[in-house]
Amino acid sequence: MSNNKQAKYPPLALIKTWVWMMVESKEPQIREKGRSNLINAFGSLANANTYISEQLKQSESVE
Repeated sequence: MSNNKQAKYPPLALIKTWVWMMVESKEPQIREKGRSNLINAFGSLANANTYISEQLKQSESVE
């Protein structure tokens, strides 16, 4: 079941790029595009944050 849930989300590298765009960019248009991409993919920033946190926990437990 986990694989089905994971399959509907973009790759983690792309998600990290969107987060970078939203947080680090000095350009308002780029910040908004990153935010918009995350909301479109996850439905809300809270859902995106939850997913990213889960993925980071999983990658830490593997290493």
